[in-house]
Amino acid sequence: MAGKHRDETSERGFAAMDEEKQRQIASEGGKAAHEKGTAHEFTPEEAKQAGHKGGEKVSRDREHMSEIGRKGGEKVSRDREHMSEIGRKGGER
Repeated sequence: MAGKHRDETSERGFAAMDEEKQRQIASEGGKAAHEKGTAHEFTPEEAKQAGHKGGEKVSRDREHMSEIGRKGGEKVSRDREHMSEIGRKGGER
């Protein structure tokens, strides 16, 4: 690759596809592996560890977490009955 350094990459093949196309292909591969009997089946403990690891990684992205909180707050605040209940409970103290 003339003119390119080793650490520079260009997206080709699978990496160049849009996310939806990548998901579709990965899903087909997963289904084929299950049908063939070669797919990895997670134990409950492995699944727990994987979920924990993913949650830790996502929670380090403060901007992402802020966006999640903002969206949740907006959705909850549109529920007038829920907000009314919160107000009643707060007034009881």
